[in-house]
Amino acid sequence: MNVVVVESPAKAKTINKYLGSGFTVLASFGHVRDLPAKDGSVRPDEDFAMSWEVDGSSAKRLGDIVKALKDSDGLILATDPDREGEAISWHVLEVLRQKKAIGAKPVKRVVFNAITKNAVLDAMANPRDIDMPLVDAYLARRALDYLFGFTLSPVLWRKLPGARSAGRVQSVALRLVADRESEIERFVREEYWNIAALLKTPRNDGFEARLVSVDGKKLGKLDIQNAEQAGSIRTMLEGASFRAATVEAKPTKRNPGPPFTTSTLQQAASGQLGFSATRTMQIAQRLYEGMDLGGETAGLITYMRTDGVQMAPEAVEAARATIGKVFGEKYVPDKPRYYSTKAKNAQEAHEAVRPTDFNRHPKDVRQFLDADQARLYELIWKRAIASQMQSADIERTTVEIDAQNGSRAAQLRATGSVVRFDGFLGAYVDHREEEEVDEDGARLPEIRAGEALAREKINATQHSTEPPPRYSEATLIKKMEEIGIGRPSTYTAILKTLVDREYVVVDKRKLIPETKGRLLTAFLESFFKRYVEFDFTAGLEEKLDEISDGKLKWKDVLRDFWTDFFGSVDGIKELRVTNVLDALNDQLGPLVFPPREDGGDPRICQVCGTGTLSLKLGKYGAFVGCSNYPECKFTRQLGGGEAASENGNGDEPKVLGKDPYTDEDVTVRSGRFGPYVQRGDGKEAKRASLPKGWTIESTDHEKALALLSLPRDVGQHPESTKMISAGIGRYGPYLSHDGTYANLESIEDVFSIGLNRAVTVLAEKLAKGPGRGRGTPAALKDLGEHPDGGPITVRDGKYGPYVNWGKVNATLPKGKDPATVTVEEALLLITEKAGAKGGKKAPARKAAPKKPAAKKPAAKKAAPKKATKAS
Repeated sequence: MNVVVVESPAKAKTINKYLGSGFTVLASFGHVRDLPAKDGSVRPDEDFAMSWEVDGSSAKRLGDIVKALKDSDGLILATDPDREGEAISWHVLEVLRQKKAIGAKPVKRVVFNAITKNAVLDAMANPRDIDMPLVDAYLARRALDYLFGFTLSPVLWRKLPGARSAGRVQSVALRLVADRESEIERFVREEYWNIAALLKTPRNDGFEARLVSVDGKKLGKLDIQNAEQAGSIRTMLEGASFRAATVEAKPTKRNPGPPFTTSTLQQAASGQLGFSATRTMQIAQRLYEGMDLGGETAGLITYMRTDGVQMAPEAVEAARATIGKVFGEKYVPDKPRYYSTKAKNAQEAHEAVRPTDFNRHPKDVRQFLDADQARLYELIWKRAIASQMQSADIERTTVEIDAQNGSRAAQLRATGSVVRFDGFLGAYVDHREEEEVDEDGARLPEIRAGEALAREKINATQHSTEPPPRYSEATLIKKMEEIGIGRPSTYTAILKTLVDREYVVVDKRKLIPETKGRLLTAFLESFFKRYVEFDFTAGLEEKLDEISDGKLKWKDVLRDFWTDFFGSVDGIKELRVTNVLDALNDQLGPLVFPPREDGGDPRICQVCGTGTLSLKLGKYGAFVGCSNYPECKFTRQLGGGEAASENGNGDEPKVLGKDPYTDEDVTVRSGRFGPYVQRGDGKEAKRASLPKGWTIESTDHEKALALLSLPRDVGQHPESTKMISAGIGRYGPYLSHDGTYANLESIEDVFSIGLNRAVTVLAEKLAKGPGRGRGTPAALKDLGEHPDGGPITVRDGKYGPYVNWGKVNATLPKGKDPATVTVEEALLLITEKAGAKGGKKAPARKAAPKKPAAKKPAAKKAAPKKATKAS
């Protein structure tokens, strides 16, 4: 009997069915250990030695593996086929060796790109050893991220209150979002006019032609700048005669794109299905790990974290065979198509995302999947099939038209296209790509060169230039891929970090930088410019790839980075906060000092008239204040325009509109416990707090009404006939039904989730077993074991967050973020609480308790000399 270790229970369940009774398949549940969130986890002075800790839940799973190994013949590590998967296998093996659980038993590593019976059995027949260069690349990445965050973040806490932390890649992604916002603010709209003629052929067929030149001068997009110019040209054309000068029909071909990578899958799912990047990857994970197809369990798609665009030769042949059967032989090209990626640093050895079996047509598996799974599988199937299909044959027609009015002349152009053979378009069409390729795709009527054309109407339309659009999750991932930062396995984690730390808010699927995010970006660009440069970050990614290829030593890369980085951090330790504020005042001018309506100097205080406005840093972040404080108490929220308060409260209600049913005012306000919306006035007024990520500025009438209407009835459960409700509670968005509560992924789900998906979410919750009870608050954070035994957790109770150990509950200090509590702080609070009650005090801590790595830093921890704490 052999023990097989994979990451997830779903994957273990599927593989166990393939391997049979001779194997015991166990799940590690991802990484089994991590760097503890404390100083010294990576020690540059000890040749970058790294300390690892196993948390409580992972220790139990490792115990199960150790127990199973006692009666086994060997160990097979079957984690995912990428850098993270290789690292998980290495961690498991290292812990088992430390526990002396392996002995002389053979250890093998197997990888499979798809979870199908053939792929798994073939991998088992061809084992290998752990790929240490891949592990080294993982170690280098973890050390780089740790040293960057744990060294730089304490500088932020001292110099930029309100900033939680900085990350090596996340800060560059944040810079992209912040830079785009600055572009939008600096953008100056320009007016321009388009002129088009509606014409008819002698056969009475109508079409439209656009003006391209006047009196021999070719027109650019912005050349007609005002109504006077447009009117003059329009008048001339209304008196002109029109003739078709030339008609040219040119055949062209449209070639299909490659199968999906992680990035292109997330972009297509966003544009065509409306999925967030996180939602896309969650669904893809289920399709990869295995679905029950009526008695047969199989993975439906290949591994979904990849930047490769090729398919395996056998998959190409299978796709070509399916194309012939489903679409016909004329849709099969003479030779297979091969693709190469344009993304920087792509790992070409990885296969693209594709179906594991092209014979599983989307309509055949739809009955076994929920609606979202079926839609994503269909998207992947169609794109992969289309990638091996014939090109589309398109005839593009261009008609040049002369207009003559006395001595004045103008030229117009009409274009159109006709699909003569649809080719791959018969399987897959990305409408965004279609718009980019052919803006003039309308079919033209028959037009003959030299014939006169009748004028129906001349249209002159006013337009203005538009600022660049804000990034969406999909377009930001695309940009990150283009410039070579991040990797397929990190994109969604980077986005989640930016939102969780309140640096970015997602509004109508657009990423908007919060004030603290823009402050952080400006600070880093002013004092750590090199480390948020795109080329520098992409260069580090290239070095990590060279490590995984065995071309570089991972500690050499760390030494080069650490020498320069530590010097940069050390060089600004004595930087005064006033220097920081001066730099931010200059860099964030339009945000900090927006133009005044009266045209006055935006930096002169409008209350006292003599003070100078400047950024100020307070306990809860930055604001704008007057230099004459305390005599002048003028303050303004950052980015708040001229609206201000002499005492800094800034809590005047903003009327958003009327409630359509009660006719009461709907307002958004700022209160003691944060911003909220309210309907009506007085004690009976309905109120609802703004959820995390929503701001007063981004909350409109529609959003306010939606919040005030919660909880929302989704529909009656088909089995119990009891109502399913969606709402927002202390722990975030949720579903409730007959005493069962299930978390939802996003605030948007509360307002959009349908009955089918709600039933599925509740069923998955019940399948996992009982969650938090009503009597005991859920643990916000598990800090590990107390030295005297028993878990230490951080919880949120009726009177606020607290630390719990057994029967001891110690309230957190006011203003303390529960996510940043360290085990050392928890032990101190527990000791003080137990001592105050006359109970047994917790003994002095001798060894660090095992705990998971904290994701957020403790705001009051002093900065050590070198690698210091952060997230």
